Amino acid sequence: MPQREDGELERSLLEVRALIETTVAMHRSRSREEGLIAILPQDYEVVLDHAQQLIADANHSIDIVHARQRGTDEQAERTERELLGGARQGVAVRLLSSPDLMDEEFAVEQIGSQRPVAIRVAQIPPIQALIADRETALVVAHAAVGRRASLIRVPEVMRTLATLFDNVWVQALPAGERLVFGDRRRAALTRRILGALQTSVTDEVAAREQGISVRTYRRHVADIMTMLGATSRFQAGARAAELGLLPPAKR
Repeated sequence: MPQREDGELERSLLEVRALIETTVAMHRSRSREEGLIAILPQDYEVVLDHAQQLIADANHSIDIVHARQRGTDEQAERTERELLGGARQGVAVRLLSSPDLMDEEFAVEQIGSQRPVAIRVAQIPPIQALIADRETALVVAHAAVGRRASLIRVPEVMRTLATLFDNVWVQALPAGERLVFGDRRRAALTRRILGALQTSVTDEVAAREQGISVRTYRRHVADIMTMLGATSRFQAGARAAELGLLPPAKR
């Protein structure tokens, strides 16, 4: 990603972390009484227990930001695979990871999966967040004073956190793009072909738009279907959208 975009993403995430901390400070007494904010213990296994419960209880969506300082709770860390294994069927899962923490093996497993987790990569500061159904967030921020974990249901924070996640997600790099489609030039062509499959244009029109022959276009389509484990063009387009390789089709 361009350096300018990395800087914007980092500033945005730092701003939301500051917002969360300010909101917690301002509304601590009232929110605690109303159950809108809970400060969690320092024990990271307890924090992960809360994360696992939020994932299991989610009905519609799970959005995760995964970036932390290297060497933090390495022994206590449960993998995304372990945590997300408890998600209900039909719940949409998106994982935004920093490059050094991106689990490539887990990302590869999503290719051809019947319930793929959409994974994207961005340079982000040390913060972890789990947003369940856009109603509850578990936020873990690492700072000089140590780790601070909060369970938050404050509506204004939830709206800001959800909007921020969406903005960062749009700019982040799909993990599958690099892992599956190789270099950027080939990835760009693949995205355009997937877009053509998504809009159901004819092979002749799509090939002409890409400046390649129909035969070459069809060979690319066959390769893409194989890589995505798809048995039809429609399934390839749908699976690419689920993996975050394309935005969802407009309805």
